[in-house]
Amino acid sequence: MKFTEPLQFFSTGNFPCSYIPGNIARNCVIDPQFDMDDGVYSTLLRSGFRRSGSQVYRPQCLPCTECVSTRIPVTDFKPSRSQKRTLRDNEDLIIKVNTSGFKPDYLSLYNQYLLDRHDSDQSEGVEEFFGSGWCNTHYIEFYNKEQLLGVAVVDVLVDEISAVYTLFDNDKAYKRSLGTFAVLWQVEYAKRLGKHYVYPGYWIKDCSKMNYKSRFQPLEGFFDGRWAPIKKG
Repeated sequence: MKFTEPLQFFSTGNFPCSYIPGNIARNCVIDPQFDMDDGVYSTLLRSGFRRSGSQVYRPQCLPCTECVSTRIPVTDFKPSRSQKRTLRDNEDLIIKVNTSGFKPDYLSLYNQYLLDRHDSDQSEGVEEFFGSGWCNTHYIEFYNKEQLLGVAVVDVLVDEISAVYTLFDNDKAYKRSLGTFAVLWQVEYAKRLGKHYVYPGYWIKDCSKMNYKSRFQPLEGFFDGRWAPIKKG
């Protein structure tokens, strides 16, 4: 894709890494004044970038290169035996796709998710964190009857779906493996929309919070400017 205006990159300052204790992180970010759109973002996504709110970034933590952007080729994907069981365990869920933006109903679920997972309830700015003014963002809602159990926030782009965040009721979703189910559902959603990839986020081999992505096979990672297979590990 050719850009109609120059694309400028900036480096953030250093900050503590959220995933590898003791490491220092920094990001390469796209000029926030750039007129971003879905097409440009799709191109950047294929080069290892992601977004947080309206900011498009890529880790730039040299010499550390542990954060690897990943994607699932949906036409080649085959669920494992345990993933097939997860699909069966969630056949009773009602799934709704909200394309109208953030709902206040999500806030209490997000607050509880933060407390359960991160011992924090700093939910200020969550609406801006999930969405952006230029991206086609869908909120996938998972209901057990009328009770909202979880929400997967995804961007629907030119040839791909990119996962932004998934939150769920930990107590009620644990036995269902709702996080796994959300990824599996996104793969099927991508197929339905005629997309070829699901981008589930960064994979970090030695971080338990991030290495689960290798359970979804085949999985590709962006290494040294090219996409290559990541084996299950």
